[in-house]
Amino acid sequence: MMKLKAVDTCKRWWTSFEQAPFSTWVFSICWLLLLAWVAFLFKLGSTGLVDETEPLFAEAARGMAVTGDWITPYFNGETRFDKPPLIYWLMAGGYGVFGVNEWAVRLPSANSAIALMVFCFFSLQKFTQSENPASIERKKWLSGWIGAAIAAFNLETLLWARQGVSDMLLSGCLGCALLCFFWGYAQAGESQKPRGGLRNNLLSFPNQWYLGFYVLSGLAVLTKGPVGIVLPSLIILAFLFYVGKFGEVLEEMKILWGLLIFALITIPWYVLVILANGRAYIDSFFGYHNVERFTSVVNGHDAPWYFYILVVLIGFFPWSIYLPLAMTRLGFWRRSFWLNKPRTAQLSLFAFFWFATIFIFFSIAVTKLPSYVLPLMPAAALLVAELWGEELTNTPRKNQGLLISGIAHVFFLVILAIAFILSPSFIGSDPAIENLPALVKNSGLPLRGTIIWLLTALAISWLLGQRKRWQWLILPNLVGFFIFLVCLVYPTMFFIDTARQLPLRELSLIIPQVQVSGEELWMIGFNKPSVVFYSQRPVNFFKVRNFLDDKSADLAYLKNLVTTQPFPDTLLILSRAKDMTKLGVSDEDYQILEQKGLYQLMRIPKARLLNRILNQLMVNG
Repeated sequence: MMKLKAVDTCKRWWTSFEQAPFSTWVFSICWLLLLAWVAFLFKLGSTGLVDETEPLFAEAARGMAVTGDWITPYFNGETRFDKPPLIYWLMAGGYGVFGVNEWAVRLPSANSAIALMVFCFFSLQKFTQSENPASIERKKWLSGWIGAAIAAFNLETLLWARQGVSDMLLSGCLGCALLCFFWGYAQAGESQKPRGGLRNNLLSFPNQWYLGFYVLSGLAVLTKGPVGIVLPSLIILAFLFYVGKFGEVLEEMKILWGLLIFALITIPWYVLVILANGRAYIDSFFGYHNVERFTSVVNGHDAPWYFYILVVLIGFFPWSIYLPLAMTRLGFWRRSFWLNKPRTAQLSLFAFFWFATIFIFFSIAVTKLPSYVLPLMPAAALLVAELWGEELTNTPRKNQGLLISGIAHVFFLVILAIAFILSPSFIGSDPAIENLPALVKNSGLPLRGTIIWLLTALAISWLLGQRKRWQWLILPNLVGFFIFLVCLVYPTMFFIDTARQLPLRELSLIIPQVQVSGEELWMIGFNKPSVVFYSQRPVNFFKVRNFLDDKSADLAYLKNLVTTQPFPDTLLILSRAKDMTKLGVSDEDYQILEQKGLYQLMRIPKARLLNRILNQLMVNG
């Protein structure tokens, strides 16, 4: 009886929740907390750092905390000019509070994703518009709830929000900066203050939202360099030229004050790091990591022109299926229509320019990586959320676009289900995991994924057969993705960690206990930065083929080590038995200190290693 009464109460609340603001706000806070915990905080530090990028950031941050050098990042004794310092500073601050661990490494990324998700909710709740004025309040709440869920529950965001790298921090700073701009733009439009010319620009201060835009853009530049201001500038310029308000808004923003605030945040560190490192920093960071990445292929990261179409399709799945419909319903080609709209009604148009500018910018760039388009995911979430908010507040009607999208969605889900069950056949091998296809098949994860997406496809198919229920297509998507996340994504993370990273992590933690004073630590055959972080020791990384070249610098280094540094007379080596065999070294030549998975931690005399390699060179001719 009590259960029926509770169900009845929930039904009554659902039919008129917009008329009960207190309980609706309580629900909203609980909803945001649930999303933040499930998507970003649950088991955040329970898996080890993932080679090859995450440990580079974690160790550079640890180096800053240990040495007190907060200007120049270092990894393994060498300068690391890939990224500016904000991500390192935040990680190092986390070390001070939580200790040196995975939680502290990933918390800046998780917090960035949470901040972006919450800001998307408030922006939709504030600025969502409706064709039916009577349902505007209801649509605002629904769009906010859905937008927050979509901003959190997409693969692209989930992946980088749980990684200790700079991508999610950039997306958070850039996304929140753009939303601050729109709030400032909308607020300035409502106040309708008279324009005051240059003198007013110098004497008055930007409103708090424009101020937030300047601060967050500065932090974005401290996260990843010039792209932190180039992207928001291009987005805002394109949007303002479209709505014909460039000069008007430029004056509202008090651009001179903005440039001063931006400069105070960004310039000091860049000046200090250039003073400390000179031309080496300029050439590496500005030349290689910015200009060359845009104009040429760096590290083999090239891809065809349609690469980011696939990235958005998969990375923003399942909401990507409805993204074309969400864009076309805007009628972004009807400029006169949008010119007559008040600023507060232009959030979806702004989100369109946000999405399109980033997509086009990185499609033009020659170097292509999936993480580059992470900052457009919040814009996509805003667009799709407004679509579903409209559908849920309108009277059920025949919507050809929604029908086509739903059919395409079912088709894609069936293909995805088939791909999961067949994945062990084409997953390929991993040199760090023995018999990976068999391990994946025996884990049951492919079957689990197939069942989840087939059931989701069946639920969507059933709703498509009920025209009056099309508006509820959002529900199986949310439920299906939640189950996918909890029952497949997280177990897969633990599976990969156990099979791939755990052996290295365990051996790395042993190294400080067995390494003798002055003994060098080498890793032969693999370059795994996580060893540096977990052992907290410098590591020399070598490729097998380099030792088998009698003119290589690596072989010359070993010869010099034997002749000039006889004490200690041994090396500590982390490698695999088959890699040592390629060098002509047998298991009788070294002492195995510990073995985990494919890896062995061994001690070998320097001279013996050199002799075995020289003998192998003679055998190879």
